[in-house]
Amino acid sequence: MSRIVVLEDDPDLRDLLCILLRRGGAADCLAFGSVDDLKKREGDVLGSGLALLDVNLGPGRPSGLDAFHWLKERGFGGEVIFLTGHASFNPLVKAAFELPNVRVLEKPVDARILQALAKGAGGKQ
Repeated sequence: MSRIVVLEDDPDLRDLLCILLRRGGAADCLAFGSVDDLKKREGDVLGSGLALLDVNLGPGRPSGLDAFHWLKERGFGGEVIFLTGHASFNPLVKAAFELPNVRVLEKPVDARILQALAKGAGGKQ
């Protein structure tokens, strides 16, 4: 089972996501509220098998897309899935849909989907 990274600006949702992912079988869930916090744990983050990134982390703050590019620049080999509560015409959401080899899930995400993601996350730890 794998370590999963969650980047979500809402602290309650961040906690809930990790609870559901652990119940689904994730070995660990690293939860962050900002891209800066994520970067501080680079070694742990890059060794994770899955990254769930909220697309929009608040006005004037680096976005989930910024986190995606940072991860890829550093050789992150896990799967990346974006989470969004915004409409598909939002510029950040549109940009996420255009990225290769990523999925975009709309909030609220069904708990069964999250638990299936935890089971299917790559074998990195």
